[in-house]
Amino acid sequence: MSTTQTQQVTPQLRQWIIEQAEAGHGAEAVVKAMLASGWQEDIAVDALESTLRDHLEQKALQQGMPAALPVPEPKLDESPLYLDAGDRQVCVLQNMYNPRVVVFGGLLSDEECEALIEIARPRLARSLTVDTQTGGEEVNADRTSRGMFFRPAENELVSRIESRIARLVNWPEENGEGMQILHYRPGTEYKPHYDYFDPAQPGTPSILQRGGQRVGTLVMYLAEPEKGGGTIFPDVHLEVAPKRGNAVFFTYERPHPSTRTLHGGSPVLAGEKWIATKWLRERRFV
Repeated sequence: MSTTQTQQVTPQLRQWIIEQAEAGHGAEAVVKAMLASGWQEDIAVDALESTLRDHLEQKALQQGMPAALPVPEPKLDESPLYLDAGDRQVCVLQNMYNPRVVVFGGLLSDEECEALIEIARPRLARSLTVDTQTGGEEVNADRTSRGMFFRPAENELVSRIESRIARLVNWPEENGEGMQILHYRPGTEYKPHYDYFDPAQPGTPSILQRGGQRVGTLVMYLAEPEKGGGTIFPDVHLEVAPKRGNAVFFTYERPHPSTRTLHGGSPVLAGEKWIATKWLRERRFV
């Protein structure tokens, strides 16, 4: 490996990086070896990350998985305690990389939570799910909540929150579906499911015409049940408590169970649970 700052990352270097990874050497050890040979740290890290990302993507495609898509990503490289969401500082409570899950504290104020509930309450109806057989909607026995949808930027409150979300997760505001408000009483739940649209289902092509795949989900807690109602991720044994004003955010770079984003709303055991859900698409939602 050349020690000059101008050397390009060659196919030979990429193959060496892959060989080191397959031999069981960790990223830190590989970068250390490159630094010892004279590489600048930023060049070494970029070469490692891009090579392994491309290599894993090629292997995934060879195994018949759908291609990976760009996903929203909060600015967490330097492990900040707070993120600037424009009109509000939001706390980072938890940060998981596999699956990609971030728990935010104080995304919404108490007043905003109350206002969303009161505006939504008169418009509630039995919650529907997307029917991937037809591209329409259906009543699903796995989802026993009541809910409604706001149109994107329907009012000043919704518009303010949507702008905050877009800045927080670094994703175009226009790529977001309309915010959904859900109400769960004792005994109601949403059994584990995936939020992406299954490419194998016949109704998926028509769904994707409205903005492409879903690539991210943000669940905001508006009211706290006395017991139960957490957001669960069964594949990784994670449960996020439904603390008012907080939110859980997760992304899925390909519509496949390998993302480990199976999740659900556990049954409410006492009290009432209110949430606001924002789904993010890969392109402008229409």
